[in-house]
Amino acid sequence: MTVAPERTGVDVAPVAGHIGAEITGVDLTRPLTDEAGARITEALHRHKVIFFRDQELDHAAQIAFGRHFGELTYAHPHDDAPPEGHPEIFTIDPERYARRYGNDPAATNRRKYSYVAGWHTDVTAAVNPPAVSVLRAEVVPEIGGDTTWTNLVAAYQGLSAPVRAFVDGLRAEHRYGGDRKPTGDNGYAKRVNDNLLVAHHPVVRVHPVTGERALFVNPGFTSHVLDVEPRESRAILDLLYAEITRPEYTVRFRWRPGSLAVWDNRATAHLAPADLDHLDVRRTLHRVTVIGDRPVGPDGRESELVSGRPFTADHAVVVD
Repeated sequence: MTVAPERTGVDVAPVAGHIGAEITGVDLTRPLTDEAGARITEALHRHKVIFFRDQELDHAAQIAFGRHFGELTYAHPHDDAPPEGHPEIFTIDPERYARRYGNDPAATNRRKYSYVAGWHTDVTAAVNPPAVSVLRAEVVPEIGGDTTWTNLVAAYQGLSAPVRAFVDGLRAEHRYGGDRKPTGDNGYAKRVNDNLLVAHHPVVRVHPVTGERALFVNPGFTSHVLDVEPRESRAILDLLYAEITRPEYTVRFRWRPGSLAVWDNRATAHLAPADLDHLDVRRTLHRVTVIGDRPVGPDGRESELVSGRPFTADHAVVVD
């Protein structure tokens, strides 16, 4: 059902050809009406990522808004110190990251702004990756630090029919680091391995709400395609990564304090910024994620747990 804007005051303006819309006419510090909530959810499913500006949210208000989309997860599988009283909040900040991992080679440069560098879909190492992610900007630099999203449904549809039929039947392993899983004697690798999450997912997942098919692989987490030779896996993944990162499927967002991005983690991948490492700037954002279901492929098979446990609100982080 489509909810008319005149009934809600909520205006949805698409910002790119395949993905993204900016939403105005709503104050997220206040409880959403049923009609406004339905229109926002409808926009999310249609546009895959939605943006809000000038929202003065604190942790509690962000958590309350995030719960509109479902029950929230714990902050992050590797984060043992979310803000006091707000275990759902994962704070993304280079200073916080440096305090935890110091000068570990595995935790500096690109990794200092995120646990996962490059293109990724959030926490697909879990057997039930988050359904929705909500990211709020508190402090952002005057230059740089943009985030880019891509539409994985459009990427799937952009493949030829024979290739779609081929990848419909494939499954792949997901773990932190993808095919470059963290190793060595350093804090970051130890934290990943002490809290190991590994899952086998369909390469194509069927969206549980819209029924759309989306590619469900990403360089940040996908290790290899199952049941094929390593060289074949690399060739398949290279083909699919080239498809999901085609510019025409993407939208790029310029952050300002008070900006909010909400994305459907079942149908998108995103690219964390890599243009700040040489700059002495601060960038602080806060994220909550909605507990997801187990992905299901076109053949009806669910994802399988290999290591760890499902990612839920009571997630426990192993700390040395």
